[in-house]
Amino acid sequence: MEKKNTAVVTVVGVDTCGIIARVSDVLWKHDANILDISQTVLSGMFNMIMIVDISLTRFAQLEDAMAVLSVELGLQIRVQRSEIFDAMHRI
Repeated sequence: MEKKNTAVVTVVGVDTCGIIARVSDVLWKHDANILDISQTVLSGMFNMIMIVDISLTRFAQLEDAMAVLSVELGLQIRVQRSEIFDAMHRI
């Protein structure tokens, strides 16, 4: 997988019905494809990380849409290009 065409999407917050559906819908509307996904709920807290193909996506528009969704759902949603995510976590 070529890192320059992928992004890491993280979602954290109180678990409610439909989080995965809403996040996936925004990705679909911005031509982003989910390559890998992991999610868990621990004591009512939802945590999800996705690796997403963004080769057909206008990244800034995807970021903006996720920011709007973050406010709507009351969750912390971050979208980072994979190469930046990797650089930040390399120590």
